[in-house]
Amino acid sequence: MDILKDVNTIFIDVLENDDLVITRETTSADVEEWDSLNHIQLVVSIEKHFKLKFSANEIRNWKNVGEMCDAIALKLSA
Repeated sequence: MDILKDVNTIFIDVLENDDLVITRETTSADVEEWDSLNHIQLVVSIEKHFKLKFSANEIRNWKNVGEMCDAIALKLSA
């Protein structure tokens, strides 16, 4: 499973930007459409897609897409 690829697809869908390509280093400051409301929608979509739940503290600690993907991988391996 390529978590980053799946997350990129979710970002494209939620942010409605077909040209968006994210990397592990991408932050909300790098993506114009990634505001606080869309952040919530991204998290909900990621949780649904991967069938996971994150605590508010886990989400708050993510500094970039890479940390988001690492958190997904950690939960999937548990």
